[in-house]
Amino acid sequence: MQKIYFLMLLGIVFNVPANAALRIFSCEPEWAALAKEIGNDKVDVTSATTPDQDVHYIQARPSLIAQMRRADLVVCTGADLEVGWLPVLLRQGGNAKVQPGQDGFFDASSAVQLLEVPTSVDRSMGDVHPYGNPHLQLDPHNIAKVAAALAARMEKLDAADASLFQQRSTDFLLRWNQAIDKWTQDGAGLKGMQIVTHHRSYVYLDHWLGLEEIGSLEPKPGIEPTTGHLAQLLDQVKNKHVKAIVRSSYQDSRASDWLSSRTGIKAIVLPHTAGSVPEAKDLFAMFDVIIARLNEANK
Repeated sequence: MQKIYFLMLLGIVFNVPANAALRIFSCEPEWAALAKEIGNDKVDVTSATTPDQDVHYIQARPSLIAQMRRADLVVCTGADLEVGWLPVLLRQGGNAKVQPGQDGFFDASSAVQLLEVPTSVDRSMGDVHPYGNPHLQLDPHNIAKVAAALAARMEKLDAADASLFQQRSTDFLLRWNQAIDKWTQDGAGLKGMQIVTHHRSYVYLDHWLGLEEIGSLEPKPGIEPTTGHLAQLLDQVKNKHVKAIVRSSYQDSRASDWLSSRTGIKAIVLPHTAGSVPEAKDLFAMFDVIIARLNEANK
């Protein structure tokens, strides 16, 4: 009887690793959503940030340190987007397998071509990222590139579930590329549409759809709008055909509402990640909403 009980316990111990979920710590909701698309119930995914937070400014809370300590894979945008808090989490978490350079650390920006890479950077330029603009998730082609690279990394880390990850990533990319074709077709009329943005968050969206950014509510990246700058921007847009003032859900609406009230230009919120507006419940819905809201403003 004791022998049988011992063998049962032994079986339980050896079965745990095969059945355990790959623990993924995501810096942003979009990568958490993508990891879940690929891994389904074979991954346990947590996101360090919510859709309503500015990812530049996050506190390295004890709960996040604890999640980092347990993680098998850390998935972040990179390009110094999380420079203010991620190094602290990595250091305090003390998890050797998820440090940069290890297989357990995945940098999404390494899978794409970054835009707006500066030749030099200094404090006078505002919050300029030295490796390029990190808001890469707003071009769906970038999502596809990251998905392929992330799936390969997950397969490497969890060989037992590699075939499932491969199957699900192939299915996701098939559906995603079909969706890109539809979004591109539905957004064809947006080419040349003039917009004003709150922050340089929509550069990749501009590049994909051919939008023209006339100006920004921020005098410099990361610097809150000022009265003097808004007055200059008001003069700047008077002789233009700006159709929308665009901001993200976490950004203060006062500056965009001020400019809208004096120009009649529509002020709109575009989702910047999955869940950032109620309708954008997943990555597919995020781009559905983006195209729909831009087309509505462009009428």
